[in-house]
Amino acid sequence: MLDIMKRGIIPIVGGILAIIALFMGWYILAILAALVLALGIYDWTQERWTITRNYPVAGRIRWLFYQLRPYLRAYIVEDNLNGKPYSFEARNLVQSRARNETDTHPFGTERDVDAEEYHWVGHSIAPEPAPDESPRVTVGSDQCSKPYSASLLNISAMSFGALSANAVKALNIGAKKGNFYHDSGEGGLSSHHLEHGGDMVWELGSGYFGARDKDGHFDPELFRDHASHDAVKMTEIKLSQGAKPGHGGLLPAAKVTEEIAKIRNVPAHQDCLSPRGHSAFSTPIEMLEFAAEMRDLSGGKPVGLKFCVGQPHEPFAIIKAILKTGITPDFIVVDGGEGGTGAAPLELSDWVGMPLSEGLVLMRNALVGAGLKGKIRLAASGKVYSGMGLARNIAQGADWCNAARAFMFSIGCIQAQRCHLGTCPTGVTAQDKWRQRGLIPEVQGERAARFHAKTLKALSEIIASAGLKHPSELEAHHLMHRVGPEKAVPMDRVHTFLPEGILLDAPEETVYADWWNAASAESFRPAIDLVSTRATKSKEEAMK
Repeated sequence: MLDIMKRGIIPIVGGILAIIALFMGWYILAILAALVLALGIYDWTQERWTITRNYPVAGRIRWLFYQLRPYLRAYIVEDNLNGKPYSFEARNLVQSRARNETDTHPFGTERDVDAEEYHWVGHSIAPEPAPDESPRVTVGSDQCSKPYSASLLNISAMSFGALSANAVKALNIGAKKGNFYHDSGEGGLSSHHLEHGGDMVWELGSGYFGARDKDGHFDPELFRDHASHDAVKMTEIKLSQGAKPGHGGLLPAAKVTEEIAKIRNVPAHQDCLSPRGHSAFSTPIEMLEFAAEMRDLSGGKPVGLKFCVGQPHEPFAIIKAILKTGITPDFIVVDGGEGGTGAAPLELSDWVGMPLSEGLVLMRNALVGAGLKGKIRLAASGKVYSGMGLARNIAQGADWCNAARAFMFSIGCIQAQRCHLGTCPTGVTAQDKWRQRGLIPEVQGERAARFHAKTLKALSEIIASAGLKHPSELEAHHLMHRVGPEKAVPMDRVHTFLPEGILLDAPEETVYADWWNAASAESFRPAIDLVSTRATKSKEEAMK
C-alpha cells in the first residue's frame, strides 16, 4: 500500500488540496486540484499506457521531457561541434552568413586536429593574389544545343509539398539574386518555382509529377510544355536519393492539397506515391534513350542523372551503356547516403546507400577511367554548408556542389526535425498558412543569396591560399586526411584515383576489375557471379 501511495502521490495530494481549498473558499485552486485528481483517476484506470497506469500524472512528466529532449539537447547539452545531423557550428555559420553577421572565429580552432576524421587543405608559400570569387562551370556535352553556366554552389532538390510555398519562393528569389540554380525536386514545377525568375533544374522522378498521364506514366507532351519554359535551364532524372535510396516516396494524403494535386497531376487528398523504380525504362541503355528523349523534348537543354551510389557495378553499367550507344548525359549528380531533407525510414537513412565521399570518388573513377570526364560534368549533393565542404568535394572529382539543408538554414530552418509532421515552427516545411506567415520570401530570399555569396567567397580564400586561381584546379593531393594519431596522408592515398582511360585499356589492373566485369549495358543486374568471382583464398586477396 505504501508503494501505491508513493506512485500516486500527485493525484492524492491533488485530492487533499482540492478538499482544503474548497473549505477555504479558494475555488479556482480547488478546481485545478480536482482536475489533477481526475487526471490521476483516469491514468490509474486506463489500459493503454503502462507508465501512467503505474505512475498516474507523474508518468506524464516523462512524456513532457521526452518531447522537450531534442530542444534541450540542441540548445543546452550539445557542444559546438558534435550535434547531429548538423552541429551548432554548422547551423550558426550558415545563419551568420545569411544574416550578414560576422562569420569569423576567435582564439583558434575548436576541432581536434589529432582526430582521425580531421582533414585540411595544404596551402602554398606563393598564394594566388586574384582568385576567381564567382567561379562557374559550363554544363553541356556536344549533344546539347543549349549549354548552361552553373555556379559551384546551388540549391539541391526539394519539392513543393515537402517545402512550403513561401520557402520555395524564398529559395527561388535567392537563386535569382545570387545567379545560381534551384532544383525543383521530384514534385513538379509550380508557379512558386517560376514566378521570381530564378534558374531552375526540373527533376523528374519515378512518379513523373507534372509530366505524367492518368496512369502515372511519362507524358512527352506535358514534359515538353514545362521543359520549354525559359526559367528551366536543365532537366534531371532522379534514380534514387540519399535519404532513402531504392525506396521511392510517399506524400501523405493530408499534405496533398488541391494546389499540390494540380501541379503533380494526381488526385487531391489521397496518398501520392513515388514508385521505387521508373516505368519508362528498366536497363542502362533504355535509361540513356529516355535521357536523350528528354533532351530533345526540352529543346536541347542539358539533361542529367541523379542517384545515390549503391552496388558498385551499376555506375559502370551506365558507363558501358554510354560507350555502347554514344548517348552522353550532360551531367551526373551523386547524392550522399547520409540522408537529406526528406523524411525516410531510419534504417534507410542510417544504413543504405554509399556516403558521399566514397560514392563521388567511385563515380569520378568510372568517368575518368572510361575517358568521359571531359564530356560529362559531375556534381556532389550532400551535407555541404561551407567553403571547405565545397573544396573537399571538388578535390575528389566534383565540378560543383548542391546543398539542401544548408539553404533551408539560410531561410530560417532551426533543425526542429518536424518536417514530416507539418508542424515546422518556422514554416519552411509546413503547409499551414499560419505557420508559413512567419517566413517572408523577400527577406529570406535575400539571406539565401547572401549565404551563397559568402560561402563562395570562403571557397575562393581557400583556393587562393593553395596557390590556385579556380576551384577546378584542386586535386586530391591538395587535400590531407589524418589516418591515425601519428599519420596523415594526401587524399589520393586514402581513396584510389584512376588514371585517364584505364578502364578501357586495362580494367583488370584496377581495384574495380570485378565490378567492371559485372557491369552490363543491357541490365542493371550483375553479368557475372560475383560470389564465386570475389571468393578469396588469401588475406592479401581479401584486402583488395
